[in-house]
Amino acid sequence: MPRARRLPDQSTANDRHQHASQLLISRRTFLGGVAALPFAARPLLSATKPRVAVIGAGAFGGWTALHLRNLGAEVVLIDSAGPGNAVSSSGGTTRVIRAIYGPDRIYVEMVKRAYELWLQLDPSLYVETGALWMHRGDDAYVRSAVPILKEFGFVVDKFTIPEARRRYPQIDFNGVKSVWLERKAGALYASRACGVVRDAFVRAGGKYRTQRVDSNFRQKDIDVYVFACGPWLAKLFPDILGTWVRPTQQEVHYFEVPKGSKRFSPPEMPIWIDFGERIIYGIPAIDRHGFKVADDTRGIRVDAPREKRTLNREDLETTRRFLAERFPELAKAPLASTEFCNYENSPDGNLIIDRHPHANNVWFIGGGSGHGFKLSPAVGEMAAQAILSGKDVPKAFRLDLARDTSRAKTQFERKN
Repeated sequence: MPRARRLPDQSTANDRHQHASQLLISRRTFLGGVAALPFAARPLLSATKPRVAVIGAGAFGGWTALHLRNLGAEVVLIDSAGPGNAVSSSGGTTRVIRAIYGPDRIYVEMVKRAYELWLQLDPSLYVETGALWMHRGDDAYVRSAVPILKEFGFVVDKFTIPEARRRYPQIDFNGVKSVWLERKAGALYASRACGVVRDAFVRAGGKYRTQRVDSNFRQKDIDVYVFACGPWLAKLFPDILGTWVRPTQQEVHYFEVPKGSKRFSPPEMPIWIDFGERIIYGIPAIDRHGFKVADDTRGIRVDAPREKRTLNREDLETTRRFLAERFPELAKAPLASTEFCNYENSPDGNLIIDRHPHANNVWFIGGGSGHGFKLSPAVGEMAAQAILSGKDVPKAFRLDLARDTSRAKTQFERKN
């Protein structure tokens, strides 16, 4: 088996805005500084030019900064290693965008808005493939979504197993009880998209810096701080977010497809979700990238992501057994590359968009929980409106002690 190569960090390789220094935040210094500031007692849009610092240039931070800037704020966007870097929640090659969210209406609404904003920004960031949902048991997750999807214009087809076999002969449907095709679904280029958002923010007049932030970062120059630091949130604010954000690492494998074959690329192969005791999903071979396979079950907990990580051979063998079962032609496919996807899991799988409980001019945006990337344009819009005009965010996204703090095992399990 050839040695797996790692995909390059696209944003770092092409980042013409970066500087050499790194982000280092002294939590004690920061909190001591904001404690001396007057709390925000009125909507910031009443200020002539609200001054906002957004820390974290991933999908959530970048889109929030862009929306804040478009609403008239003076914004500085700060990151330690560039947008979509390898130790962020937004790094890597691709992410899924889909609208099936069980009975969670708020997320379907956000997906619809996110589609509009992604396509306005850069249509080339999106590849439409459709999403094939294969359920080994109860398909209530999809069934409960159908009425909401129809309301927002999303079309879902249900296939019999014989119909699915005729349509997708490269898939073995053994053990599958129901099959649904979500027509409007696809892949987003993740790391690349973060760079595109950052560039749009800079063109709009925002300031982007890659720098060391410490006690010299004077709070008197800023009205509001927005921390969108992904898996680093709990480490930066352990007293507040230590039990709210749990970073895990998810191993992702890319496999070579048979040379000259189109059976594992769109349009012949959609994105797919194998919905059983574990939830395995994948993205078809797009451009030069291989056939992506990942297990959504929460991975190894980490204090903070590391750029250099070791391939877990046991996970790889488990993935190969799955390929042999579901995609027999790929049973012995060479491993093309591997990535690690950094999840920032909230307890119940919902997003976090809320103020610091002791400082009204400090906001947290996170808890993507493996499903946040696609939503980021809508998340940023929602957060920017809340920060500047006081518009309410959904209760499910608040740091509320009433939220269920038992741990969701996958992004498809939420406890509202």
